Amino acid sequence: QVQLVETGGGLVQPGGSLRLSCAASGSTFSASAMGWYRQAPGKEREFVSAISWSGGHTRYADSVKGRFTISRDNAKKMVYLQMTSLKPEDTAVYYCIRGTYYSGGYSPSGSWGQGTQVTVSS
Repeated sequence: QVQLVETGGGLVQPGGSLRLSCAASGSTFSASAMGWYRQAPGKEREFVSAISWSGGHTRYADSVKGRFTISRDNAKKMVYLQMTSLKPEDTAVYYCIRGTYYSGGYSPSGSWGQGTQVTVSS
């Protein structure tokens, strides 16, 4: 089981940017697709973005398409989420998780970590 630690969250004004990082440990990282999910207060956890194991394919939720960019560096065992044009509705705890990338979507697997808090407010 890959262990993941999310960092980079914080308080940002609407329209601002943040870059989230996910550091992985374990030997299976490079062979696994990775995804970002988020959970806002009072809401269920929702899909944000996913990337295939090689980085050749990506997918985004409609709510973040054009604003967020997912990337990975397998040599460093890292996955990133560059967030721009942030909106108050982006406020949530963000989680990274390994899973399976397929043509119809992304299926997470493994255990959820602690996540990193993103707050967009003026």
